[in-house]
Formats: sequence, C-alpha cells, structure tokens
Amino acid sequence: MSSRFRPLARAVATLVAGVLVAASAVACAAGSNEPKIALLLPEDKTARYETFDRPLFEKRVDELGHYQVLYANAGQDAAAQQQQAESALAAGARVLVLDPVNSQAAASIVAEARAQNVPVISYDRLIAGGGLAYYISFDNEKVGMQQATALVGALTAAGKADGGILVVNGSPTDSNALLFREGAHRVLDASGLQVLAEYDTPDWSPDKAQDWVAGQIAQYGSRIAGVYAANDGVAGGAIAAFTAAGVSPIPPVTGQDAELSALQRIVAGQQYMTVYKALKPEADRAAEVAVDLVEGRKVTGQTTTDGTPTTLLEPVPVTLQNIESTVIADGFWSAKDICTPAYAQACAQAGIR
Repeated sequence: MSSRFRPLARAVATLVAGVLVAASAVACAAGSNEPKIALLLPEDKTARYETFDRPLFEKRVDELGHYQVLYANAGQDAAAQQQQAESALAAGARVLVLDPVNSQAAASIVAEARAQNVPVISYDRLIAGGGLAYYISFDNEKVGMQQATALVGALTAAGKADGGILVVNGSPTDSNALLFREGAHRVLDASGLQVLAEYDTPDWSPDKAQDWVAGQIAQYGSRIAGVYAANDGVAGGAIAAFTAAGVSPIPPVTGQDAELSALQRIVAGQQYMTVYKALKPEADRAAEVAVDLVEGRKVTGQTTTDGTPTTLLEPVPVTLQNIESTVIADGFWSAKDICTPAYAQACAQAGIR
C-alpha cells in the first residue's frame, strides 16, 4: 500500500472499529434481561461527570441489585442527547436519569419518555416543563450566594470593598447557571462592589471564559479587584487570562465543584475558593430513586419543586483554611492527590499533609 494512503486506511479502520463497538454495546443492552436504567449526562468539560457522577451512580445501582446502566454523555450537544435518550428508550430503559444539556430542549425527552410510561429523574439540573418523577440537586441559589459572599469577604479584608469585579457566569442553557447567577447577585448587588462587566459563558467553556476575561483585562487592567466565576472550569480560564497578561498577584477568583486542579490552584494562591458539592449522596440518591421507580415503589422527597418530589443537598464553601476538614476529610480527594510534587511546598506551608 502506498504510504500516502496508510493514514486514511488507519482512520477508516478506526471508524469501523468504533461503529462495531457501539453496535455491540446496543446489541448487548437489547439482549440483556436485567432491568435497564439510563444515565444521560450533559458534558465532559467539567471533570466531575466522568470522575465522580458516573462511577458513583453505577456502583450504587450495582449494590442495589441486578440492573443494567445504559450510559451516555452528550458532549454539550442537545441534539446528541435527544438521540441518546431515544436510543435508551428503544433499548428498553425503564427509567431515565437525565442531566440536561439544555433545560428547555430536554422537555421533549421527558414528553417522549412519558408517552412510553418511562419516568424521568431530573439529575443535578432542573428540566423545564414539568412531568418529572423526581428532581435531585443541590441548593443552587445558595451556591451562588456562597461564592459571592466569599468574594465580598476577601475583598473587604483586602480593603477593596468598593472595588470593581468581573462576573463570569455559566452556560445560558443550564438552569443551574441561572440559579447560581441569581444567588450571586443577591449578595453582589447589596455589597457596594462595582460590576465592571458580566458574561454568560457558552457551554461552560474555559477557553471562551479565558478569551473574554483577557479582553476585560485589556480594558480595565488594575481596576479589576476580583472575579466571580461560576465554576472551576471558567475560574481556570479566568486565571489563565491573568497569568498570560502577567498579572501578579491574581485577584480573588471564585469557583465551584472542588475539582482537583482548582484545589491545587487554591493551595498555590491562584484561586480563592471553590464550592464542594458532595456528589456521592447525589449519585446515590438518584440511583436509589431510579431502582425504586423500576420496582414500582412510591418515591418521596424532602421537599417539592413545582409538584415534583425533590432532594436538595447542602453545598459547602472551601478555601485554603478548610480543605482538610471538607474534601480531604470526606475522602473526595486525598492530600496525596492534591499535594503532588509541584504543590508539595505550598501544601506544607498550608499545613496540608
């Protein structure tokens, strides 16, 4: 074979292999006698979904009995998630556990599932339109309030209580992002801080957040006293923009999700805080409700949301001072995970062992 055709041949072989694997997975799913539960997650730019939500959910389902989890990640593509849901229903899923890419668009998935008498659990993000069997998440408005409160506190302590800030929100198609923003503004609007500019980050993209913050640094420079960033991904983008601009020290930046990279930035003094959401209780509860629904048992929540039984878990703000008593104490991350050689000295200085 001519060498110029070998890369094309390899690409074709890889594509064929991928199609065969996918077809095999569907065939296995269709042939299994175990009741099927679909777990449909929205994206992989946020580390939590593949690192925690999926394995924790699958582990709890396995503990509860003989059930098959049909898993798919939409990669931030609402149309792909619609197709994944349809495939799961065609494969015989008895329950959909759905974390929507687009909270409005996912209403059509709920309608299609209900038409087939398949209940839908709204996982982490609330799906618009009602018709849900259950909703489990965190108190998302409280998350925004915790982030903003921490930022106000940091700037007040630094004597910058009337400084200018950037507000970097999450994706406009994510219902949680709207709640984070509302909670944050409840605190920020009463704080005396000046919002220099605000941005809704498409797809929660760190790259887009970085580009936007870079533009604001060029415009406002030293007037930027702090940054409200809605999660650790966009926080990382903001911090990268400050680093590229040669800004030192980096002003206080908030975050969310207690990602490993964010905790390391906190130890290194680059990020001020994050919000720890105990994902195991969330994934465990979703798995338990899904199994109850498969078995025809009635499900109840601690509260209701538009008539839907609901569980809302408590978020926890994390700064350098309480990393050990929160994420490390819970086993979410270990000191060894955080204190790699590049961060060993900073960990030692912070007393993290």
